[in-house]
Amino acid sequence: MNTQARILESGQIEAPAGQIPFLRLAGVDVFSHRAERFRQLSQGHPLGGYLAFLGTLAQAQQEALAHFPAVPLPAPEQQVLCREHGMPLLGAQAWPRDLAWRTGLKVILRYMSVVSLPAPASEAVARLMQASEAELEETAGKLLMGDLAAVNAQDMPFVAAALQVYWIHMAAALGEHAFGRLEQGGLCPACGSHPVAGVVRVGGEEQGLRYLSCSLCATEWHMVRIKCSSCESTHGIHYYALEGSNGAVKAESCDDCDTYLKLLYMEKDSQVEALADDLATLPLDVLMDEAGKARGGPNLFFHPGVV
Repeated sequence: MNTQARILESGQIEAPAGQIPFLRLAGVDVFSHRAERFRQLSQGHPLGGYLAFLGTLAQAQQEALAHFPAVPLPAPEQQVLCREHGMPLLGAQAWPRDLAWRTGLKVILRYMSVVSLPAPASEAVARLMQASEAELEETAGKLLMGDLAAVNAQDMPFVAAALQVYWIHMAAALGEHAFGRLEQGGLCPACGSHPVAGVVRVGGEEQGLRYLSCSLCATEWHMVRIKCSSCESTHGIHYYALEGSNGAVKAESCDDCDTYLKLLYMEKDSQVEALADDLATLPLDVLMDEAGKARGGPNLFFHPGVV
């Protein structure tokens, strides 16, 4: 494992804040792009079977998103209130979930029921198709609370997939103008969730800028570099990379709070996708754990007890 010391102060290489696009909502093809990335990463990968499965699941998510029904959204006055007070408009734990998320889950399960899956995944699909509303809501609640270890490992990817579709649909329906900055800069401005990873972008006005990518709704928001996404400290920031890697994925760690978040560098690989590339670099998580650092945000397809 290589470490790289801090060489720049916070925000030093970035344009003034007023010139920086703050928010990027997930596009209508977010899951198609993710599916393609999973397929690329699965080739010759030690976890290739799981990554390929998630590529199929992402395609099912795209199908569910394309046919998602209209759902209740925050009223204009609620939008103003949240912007004024720095609160997430679609708070993952506070927003009253509409039953439409379960409709999306059914679309995903139907899609997955007719493709070739490993036996445990097929059993999970059959089980979830028969699960009661109360069981599904309980599982969803645990996921959104961050209690991933309490969720059945085989059920988790499917329920997480449906929740992602629901939140991405709501954020897209509202549009970027509905969301404001939060008091805690390391949380998603749309739903208040932690990021799964950060992406250092290339091209135009976003060249060299870091955007954190939400683990739930895939919203990306700008945070200056050389700054901890968990505690926002600019001290004791270090970078780690796997031996022999091309540097496209590094872990940014913080000595103040002992957490880390992966950063994906598009200048090294223009195809990086936050959730997929995070899962494809689990050996880096192992090394960070050995270094005494904890993840700064979850990956909803990474069950603590399995992978």
